[in-house]
Amino acid sequence: MEFSSINVLAKALQGEIVTDDLSRIIYATDASVYRKKPLAVAYPKNAGDIQKLVQFASNKGVGLIPRTAGTSLAGQCVGDGIVVDVSRYLTEVLEIDPGNKQVTVQPGVVRDELNALLKSYGLFFGPNTSTSNRCMMGGMVGNNSSGTTSIKYGVTRDKVVSIKGILSDGSSVVFKDLDDPALASKLKLQNLEGDIYRSLDALFTDTAIQEAIDREFPKPEIHRRNTGYALDAIRSYRKYGGEDPLLNVGKLISGSEGTLFFMTEITLQLDDLPPPYAAMIVPHYATLEGCLNDVVKVMKHDLFLCEMMDKIILDCTKDNRTQLPNRFFIEGDPEAVLMLELRADTSDVLETQVRELHKTLRNSGTAYAQPVLYGKDIQKAITLRKAGLGLLGNMIGDKKAVACIEDTAVAIEDLSEYISKFTAIMASYGQKAVYYAHAGAGELHLRPILDLKKEEDVKLFRQITTQVAELVKSYQGSFSGEHGDGIVRAEFIEYMVGPVNYETMRKIKMAFDPNGIFNPGKIIDPYPMDKSLRYEPDRREPEITTFMDFSADLGILRAAEKCNGSGDCRKSHLMAGGMCPSYQATKDEKDTTRARANALREVLTHSDSQDRFDSEELKAVFDLCLSCKACASECPSNVDVASLKAEFQYQYSKQNGTKFRDRLFAHSADLNRRGSWWAFLVNALHSSKPTANLMKWIYGVASDRSLPRVSSFNFNKYLQDKQNQNNTDKKIVLFLDEFTMYLDTGIGKDAIDLLHGLGYRISLLRGDSGRSLLSKGFLSVAKKKAEKLLEDILATGEDLPIVGIEPSALLTLRDEFTRFGLDKKKTEPIAKRAFLLEEFLAAEAESGSLTASEFSKESRTVHIHGHCHQKALSNLDCTTRILSIPENYEVKVIPSGCCGMAGSFGYEKEHYDVSMNIGELVLFPYVRDLPREALIAANGTSCRHQIYDGTGKVARHPVTLLKEALVVN
Repeated sequence: MEFSSINVLAKALQGEIVTDDLSRIIYATDASVYRKKPLAVAYPKNAGDIQKLVQFASNKGVGLIPRTAGTSLAGQCVGDGIVVDVSRYLTEVLEIDPGNKQVTVQPGVVRDELNALLKSYGLFFGPNTSTSNRCMMGGMVGNNSSGTTSIKYGVTRDKVVSIKGILSDGSSVVFKDLDDPALASKLKLQNLEGDIYRSLDALFTDTAIQEAIDREFPKPEIHRRNTGYALDAIRSYRKYGGEDPLLNVGKLISGSEGTLFFMTEITLQLDDLPPPYAAMIVPHYATLEGCLNDVVKVMKHDLFLCEMMDKIILDCTKDNRTQLPNRFFIEGDPEAVLMLELRADTSDVLETQVRELHKTLRNSGTAYAQPVLYGKDIQKAITLRKAGLGLLGNMIGDKKAVACIEDTAVAIEDLSEYISKFTAIMASYGQKAVYYAHAGAGELHLRPILDLKKEEDVKLFRQITTQVAELVKSYQGSFSGEHGDGIVRAEFIEYMVGPVNYETMRKIKMAFDPNGIFNPGKIIDPYPMDKSLRYEPDRREPEITTFMDFSADLGILRAAEKCNGSGDCRKSHLMAGGMCPSYQATKDEKDTTRARANALREVLTHSDSQDRFDSEELKAVFDLCLSCKACASECPSNVDVASLKAEFQYQYSKQNGTKFRDRLFAHSADLNRRGSWWAFLVNALHSSKPTANLMKWIYGVASDRSLPRVSSFNFNKYLQDKQNQNNTDKKIVLFLDEFTMYLDTGIGKDAIDLLHGLGYRISLLRGDSGRSLLSKGFLSVAKKKAEKLLEDILATGEDLPIVGIEPSALLTLRDEFTRFGLDKKKTEPIAKRAFLLEEFLAAEAESGSLTASEFSKESRTVHIHGHCHQKALSNLDCTTRILSIPENYEVKVIPSGCCGMAGSFGYEKEHYDVSMNIGELVLFPYVRDLPREALIAANGTSCRHQIYDGTGKVARHPVTLLKEALVVN
């Protein structure tokens, strides 16, 4: 198709439609193994835009692929036509009806954000997927999602009250409950809606079709069932031989994967909030068989959750910085664990339930440990389980746990025997599969480990899927339990439900969508399950030479390929964590970790350029990356985009050179050092409005940004005067980084005062961490700075703790310095003894070397904003602990992600608005609302600058606050 016709369409839309290569690249994949580059990507603003898109698609014979968060595992969100992303604009909660316990939403509303809004009404939406902090209601309806709570609250289809949307002729329709007279009226309509009802009525009054549904569909007790269209949901209407007095075609739409019409509004039935008292028992098993045998027994209890994790998943959590603390309850090395949640209205009733469940487990005798969790510990365990999908991306190399048979569901009485036979199938292929997820619902997410870059494993991909489909069929199970058919399972629908039912589905598709414009290749006339994969089998993979060391991931390409599309980077500022700050501000898929990793993979794999990094698409996708490193810890696959960006900047500059401003910021430490010789003059120029504005214009700095003040201070003399009074044996090395030496000298003095007052003998280490150079991709110069700093550390001759003040500087010793290809015998020991000052003091307090008696008893409240690098590479708990040492200090953590400054990023005029918008998400409003007497703590120099520019309030380093509280000298 000519792009010119799409350009005409673009002018008619209130939203946008784009055809640039970058957009098409990043929408070519979802969370599945498939890749299809779309013709265009549309962002409709309203139902009118969707009508125009439908009419265009019908006229041009183009498919429309609906998309929300793009976390589908089966390939539902990829296709050759126009991807229609409703997550940007169609995000409103339209009506809350507490009396009827219902809510009406647009399809782009995020599930967890909806529940946060509903909480004050005592209501919530029950189905709860592992992606609930970013998945959207349109996707949940499209896939008929269920998740961890389905054993208690059912699946999305159970909650559908009505669905409004656009039919294939562009007309609007609402599907809702109809009684017999209402259906009779619909059957008389002389339009496409009437045609649909007449087609359905003709099909479902046919007794042969009714019998085929009863005979071939999964067992009724299996409530997770998404194989093809929900014929059994329509069959349940009493006119069609069922018992339900009402017909609701919305039940058919749920699980139809956008292949029948395009939804614009959804009304859902809600549930009362769960009982307030909760406990979770986590039995540990030495064998998978023992675990599965207990499922039927424990499900006789009133469980709200019955989930399973196997050893492979649990082992993945050991290497994930974010999830490691969440596995605190794991005892020994279990082959599998169950997570069994109980809830009650009183603590007494809850404890009775706990005792009864413990008794069942003891009588079974297969669990070797049965820890009980309460309070926040339950959520930590659930978070660990939810991370299971993304954690599978941590597997290094080309072999991955592949989603193809991960969605099978059988009756729980059949589960143990089914898994035994499944395991035998896997063994016949030399496979040890992954087992996790919804044991209580008879569904385990089973994945073979395959290398889909190899043709032989692509053949196994089909063979294993086919053989498991046969096994599921023998138990009258569901081949698609909750993840849908998509591309990977659609080929097997006819086999699973039989030719009569499949032909019924085909006729339904024809009635709704005669021109086949809605998500073609899914459910009916499916794409082949072993084609259009992300990787071309047996292709010679490009060898990419890099400056930084990516050998831990087997190279930069595989580092990017670790992203499996789970979309954790799409969570908003309302959810815990800080990834990705630019996406949180822009809501543009381009600004996610996923998009950056996928774009890098695409360009490095498919580029014809001699220098594959010489790409305007990569430049654009990395432009708003703040290098906050949240992805290095919060992404379950640990995709470290900050390192990928630094490498890209270095490689891109070799072909395209560097801008004056980039050189200026990169070498800011050297410039500040020289400026400190003339500090009075420099500060006068920076503070005078005419000269400051001129300098900002020359530098390309945002006009509203304040310029930093430089300082000159003799730390050696200051320390010498102090040290002469102190003969302690407690020795440390204080790292005076480039920010402390020339910008934040007052904080450096406070650190010396504090440590001296606490009885430490200090050696000074003055050095440049190269942080500014790293942020601009000046890697070769940064490496030289690293080599010089390492030499200076080694020259001290003692293995003392190296204590740092500025997180972004100190943490280079643990992170980037290990990527420069330096001698690991030097870098690794130094990394192990490099500590943030807060880390060091927290450890000292824990050992009893630091006590509250050394600090003021004054009552103060401290509000902490955490530095991104600290949260990613260390933790914020150490800062909370040390500021809690003064016994009357109340410490609160500001629930903010990145402040938005990120070194030079927030200075740059083209990035200023995004920088400030990030700050406005949480940080600025929180700080503005604080009372005047509240203390604000921020250990990052950029963070303190951003807080001042955004709120006019002064944040101080924790070192300063502790020094001021110190009473013992």
